[in-house]
Amino acid sequence: MHRLAVCLLLALAQLAVAWRPWPPRNGSGELEGIGASKKFEGSSEFVKLQYHMGPVLAADITVHPIWYGRWPAEQKRTIRAFVRSLSPAASEEGAIPSPSVAAWWRTVRLYTDQTSANVSAVVKLGQEKTDARMSRGARLTRLDIQSVVRDAVTARTRPLPVDSSGVYLVLTSPDVVVENFCGQVCGFHYFTFPSVVGYTLPYAWVGNSARRCPEVCAYPFAIPSYVAGRKPEAPPNGDVGVDGMVSVIAHELAELASNPLANAWYAGEDPSFPTEIADLCEGIYGTGGGGAYTGQLLTDVRSGASYNVNGVGGRKFLVQWVWNPFLSYCSGPNALDQ
Repeated sequence: MHRLAVCLLLALAQLAVAWRPWPPRNGSGELEGIGASKKFEGSSEFVKLQYHMGPVLAADITVHPIWYGRWPAEQKRTIRAFVRSLSPAASEEGAIPSPSVAAWWRTVRLYTDQTSANVSAVVKLGQEKTDARMSRGARLTRLDIQSVVRDAVTARTRPLPVDSSGVYLVLTSPDVVVENFCGQVCGFHYFTFPSVVGYTLPYAWVGNSARRCPEVCAYPFAIPSYVAGRKPEAPPNGDVGVDGMVSVIAHELAELASNPLANAWYAGEDPSFPTEIADLCEGIYGTGGGGAYTGQLLTDVRSGASYNVNGVGGRKFLVQWVWNPFLSYCSGPNALDQ
């Protein structure tokens, strides 16, 4: 989800200006035109983030992972630990050093709806569903992701609950190809269509890019070949694909919480192509981030891995910052001015 090299983006409707740290390249290796992808934007004081009167996820949020493809147990544990770190139990919270994943989520919680209700402080790990046999095949369209959600909530055995405050997180393993994966997107979120699933449910998809495009979707743990002299950072959980996924998952959960039905918080006037609170900060992980620089990161003294937030069970993660609506710039708990 992250590429380097700097170009200026004129966003769609209101011409909100944002920086694209790593613009996408076309098949010939040349940079694509301005507006080619919204997945690589950074912060800008010119962005006009607006509220469009829709709901935010103000009730307690339950994340239901759907594991599509073959997933080793350790990879599942890493992703579960991140979700649990967003709102840790009281017995765990005191043992988590600062800066924490929960502190990162506090910026997302600043977003409110027209009733002045904030995004929920409570994010729970819910029930899970596994489709290791890839019942929809190893090549999925964007609409197929909704069918994967439908299969999970209508399964004959242990179906996922139809949860009004739930978020359905479809996670595809490295051997699954999803439409536009790597070329344009590393993850996306939307809501299911009643005509497909039977219900309107917020959902997100994130793919494991380890075999296909880690330099795109797992940056900075992998670096594009056209960036000379830059070494990749060591992943905090020892898995380039999954550590890269964690940042994309954080990105999509932040946007789902603040814009679940594509009618709440975003810049521009086109809800089908919004610039959302995490889009504004792609490639920024610490103070001074932007362009070809991630910003100031923390280093694990034992492993040498790079991270910016701590989680449950001694876990460490690297997640991008999100847009702070009060400060009007990208913010995170590891900022040097905190």
